[in-house]
Amino acid sequence: MFVCGRIVGQLPARLTHVNHLYRSVKYAGVVNISNLRHNSDASNKKPHKPSGTTVKPEECVSESKYLQSQKTIPVCETGAPCPAPQEKCKPNNKQIQLNEKGSGFRKNGKYQFSYWHLVAVLIVTGVAYKISSSFLKDDKTDQQKSQSKQKKEGRRHLRSKNKVKVPADSKLIPKEVPYLLIGGGTAAFSAFRSIKSRDPKAKVLVIAQEEEFPYMRPPLSKELWYNTDRDTTAQLRFNQWNGTQRSIFYEPREFYSNVTNLTESDKGGVAVAMGWKVTKIDVINKIVTLENDYEINYNKCLIATGTSPKHLPIFESAEDGIKDKVITFRTKDNFLDLEENVSNPKCKNVVVIGGGFLGSELACALARSYKSKNIFQIYKEKFIMAQVLPEYLSEWTTKKAEAEGVRTMSNTEVQDYKYKNGRLSLVLTGGQTIDADQVIVAVGVQPNTDLATTSNLETDPKIGGFLVNAELEARSNLWVAGDAACFYDVKLGRRRVEHHDHAVTSGRLAGENMTGAGKPYLHQSMFWSDLGPDVGYEAIGIVDSSLPTVGVFAKTTGANAMPVNLNDEQKINSEVSQSNEKSESSISQIVQNNNIEDNAEEKKKKVREDKVKSEQSMKYKDFEKGVVFYLRDDVVVGIVLWNIFNRMSLARQVLTGNTKYDDLNEVAKLFAIHED
Repeated sequence: MFVCGRIVGQLPARLTHVNHLYRSVKYAGVVNISNLRHNSDASNKKPHKPSGTTVKPEECVSESKYLQSQKTIPVCETGAPCPAPQEKCKPNNKQIQLNEKGSGFRKNGKYQFSYWHLVAVLIVTGVAYKISSSFLKDDKTDQQKSQSKQKKEGRRHLRSKNKVKVPADSKLIPKEVPYLLIGGGTAAFSAFRSIKSRDPKAKVLVIAQEEEFPYMRPPLSKELWYNTDRDTTAQLRFNQWNGTQRSIFYEPREFYSNVTNLTESDKGGVAVAMGWKVTKIDVINKIVTLENDYEINYNKCLIATGTSPKHLPIFESAEDGIKDKVITFRTKDNFLDLEENVSNPKCKNVVVIGGGFLGSELACALARSYKSKNIFQIYKEKFIMAQVLPEYLSEWTTKKAEAEGVRTMSNTEVQDYKYKNGRLSLVLTGGQTIDADQVIVAVGVQPNTDLATTSNLETDPKIGGFLVNAELEARSNLWVAGDAACFYDVKLGRRRVEHHDHAVTSGRLAGENMTGAGKPYLHQSMFWSDLGPDVGYEAIGIVDSSLPTVGVFAKTTGANAMPVNLNDEQKINSEVSQSNEKSESSISQIVQNNNIEDNAEEKKKKVREDKVKSEQSMKYKDFEKGVVFYLRDDVVVGIVLWNIFNRMSLARQVLTGNTKYDDLNEVAKLFAIHED
């Protein structure tokens, strides 16, 4: 109708030009409509007009070639003028002349077409155009919706199925490199930055099985879920603690060198071959073999293969319809798939399986971001984080998660499932059944040590991972860093750590040692977790709930908080737990006096006196802020800073100083938990 309105509004001006045209007015009108709707003739040299610009009539109607009056061309060729009646001569369109008065058409002296006829034709044409456009728009909208749905499904399918190798042909990968890194995660990134800092012209080749440049994983379960703009989330950008926004990728694409040009560069560089898998390492000849038997020679090599998420056996052989609803959370593609699925209005019930770090972080983040959805957390322990925190703190944390909106289901496991008409239901221990539109499996990870078998490398049978020495070296010119390394800690013994800061620390140390530093692993890495707005903590060392612990917390009374001092027997809020050798249950007791000088046997006796009384007493305690010390043989081996920050350097000093249980009276004062 807008088009027709423009035509009707310009009607007087157009009809002025019509008087100069030696053609059918009806034909000219149709041409004008076409010109207004589809003015795309390449031969038209009119200046471009932006949308909404008023145009002159002469720009809408083609310039007439007949500006001068023309003589009528007779239809019948005769030597003399046609007889007066001319009844035998049939009329021709060219004989139809414009009325000199401009009021219509004259044929045989009669008006055949007037202005109002033209107006009526234009109105009818406009109405018909509007109706047809409406139908076409509806069809187009439905088609766009269908295409959008197919596009989303296609993206998800593309992320999970179609793996792209870069470069596409392994022959484009250099046959020999000075530094070769297997794995493209945080440890590898930290390693090649360390190598480049000590050897600026180093040529480093990274072979990553994942089709991405190195990126950080912690935001996938934390900050990215707190974005209010989904477009920002889709770009994998998040707000840091200082308010600035950044991408999860450590460096932009421009930072990396092209794989094919790596060896030719005089300045060196870092190149990433994505989508390729190393299947074997010949340690003696320093050769790695790819999945297609392509071989690469190296001088120094690092294994940083990380870990893979564990799955529940009942879902491993499930049909595709069920697998589309069940996800193991590890990569950025897992995050994008989960965010897309949970944002779907049809997704009502989200089930998180697992009560550890990842499961608890995801459950709290989802409950906070999607208030209208039901977020269930299923775990086999009594409380969430039970393998890390002492029981009283684990219980308190569980209540905080519930206050955030998480529906916790303790002492529960998924026993089976039902799938009918596209609906998935989980059968739990005890016979209970819950509907699940989306299931997230977060039941731990396992180190990627497949190379150990094919390459004759040693692994630890108890805690897993490649066995390395204090310098993170597995064999000559071969190092291991990150989650897959089972290293010797000179202070705490043999360990394997699955946290971001350890990947950074171990990767940096491995990179230094690959360039000849020869340093042992001395720096203690830390880890952190956020469970909603009220629970955030940092930890260092061995944090295991099976160890005896001593907790010191600030006592809160209403809005006023006061520190709990180990020297004040009425305000002491310390707890000691001792594992029972005959059962996995722990015994906890609040020490209500300051008898620090008691010997170990007397302390154990106190612990066993009244377990029920101590547990009931703990329920009335508040654990907003505090410090938890983990002991082994009466020596501090781990520390948790509970809702207090900027104390990690102090915690490292306590950990490396072989602090005894008897010293905790003075040590607790150093953390000044009342100041935050």
